[in-house]
Amino acid sequence: MYYIIKIAVWIAFHVYFSLGFEGRDNIPRGEAVIYASNHRSNADPPLVGVGARGKYAFMAKEELFRNKLFAWLIRSLGAFPVARGKGDTAVIDTAVERLNSGRSLMIFPEGTRSKTGKVGRGHSGAALIAARADKRIVPVGVVFGDKLKFRTKVTVKYGEPIDPKEYVDDLAEPNPRQLVKLKNRYMAEIKKLVEGEAPAEEEMN
Repeated sequence: MYYIIKIAVWIAFHVYFSLGFEGRDNIPRGEAVIYASNHRSNADPPLVGVGARGKYAFMAKEELFRNKLFAWLIRSLGAFPVARGKGDTAVIDTAVERLNSGRSLMIFPEGTRSKTGKVGRGHSGAALIAARADKRIVPVGVVFGDKLKFRTKVTVKYGEPIDPKEYVDDLAEPNPRQLVKLKNRYMAEIKKLVEGEAPAEEEMN
């Protein structure tokens, strides 16, 4: 059922949008990873997912599960609910469990959708999960114009994976400062994918 739905979404999105992918070769084969993406719309999870490898899971705000049909659809694609702002540690445990079961995990570190298209400040949740599960993070950029509509050009860009062991010494008891450094790294990579390389500063005379 999972792959049938994924194929159906792949076809529907290619018909509705002008959809393209970059950097899919960066996605590791044969291992679960964390896809850390910018957040533009409710369509982001399937947009990222149709280009991802294997099965994946993702956090979705609990409000999206109120509609039974839509809840069935996103659960079939691996979604599990999260109550924003409640600091629910069970969500972290669920995320780690999904990764350890072989499913990749999709996370949107900004925590809310960007209205400007610019990448906002991120949270360290993806860093904590990556450390706890010892899984690499693949930064992702979902790029399109002002609004998603029929035949909008959408490009999903996958960056090079980031190993949490490069930043965190003790994965079982990660240091908060090291988690922030890891977070800063993947947020910088996401911003680069979405907004391009930052211009070099001109030398001051």
